[in-house]
Amino acid sequence: MSNFPFPLGGSTLITGPSNSGKTTLTSQAISHWISENGSENIVILEFGPEYFHNGKILGRHLSRFIDFPPDIWYGHLETYAPRAEGRDLSESMKLAAINAERASFLLDTLPPDPIAVFVNDTTIPLQSPSTNFQTLVDYCDQATCVVLNAFNGSELGSVDPISQFEISSIELLQSWANRCVTLPL
Repeated sequence: MSNFPFPLGGSTLITGPSNSGKTTLTSQAISHWISENGSENIVILEFGPEYFHNGKILGRHLSRFIDFPPDIWYGHLETYAPRAEGRDLSESMKLAAINAERASFLLDTLPPDPIAVFVNDTTIPLQSPSTNFQTLVDYCDQATCVVLNAFNGSELGSVDPISQFEISSIELLQSWANRCVTLPL
């Protein structure tokens, strides 16, 4: 695809810290895909919470950057930002488990035969021992174009179990994806 920073064939993982432009770049990928290929059999998974934390908003929904055509499949999941919202590690772990459980239900409803899959905040449902990693990548493997984005930074922690699950998930996604795009802050 011309005039885009990476090919939209195969799978791309976009990572970076909060507010680095991951969701913006993903929404631009959706727009480019639609302008070149139409909107048939597009699946968009919205896992990103929007949560005000330490003077800034963590995450943005894709719908803030793009108006979706009516024929795309848009799965919006109400999620938590576990490390920011939990009062302690125990509560944060419970919130992460709720995210994984909700994502499991959403993943069970995905339409068959996607051509393009776009996922915002991919690791939100992968921050718990009950992650759905294989279900997600098996589904994405069916598509011609896959663009996923994920938080990758230490501003919310790095040694707690939630961060460790997220780091492991990012490593698995990096080895799975055809290409990785890392955005600086």
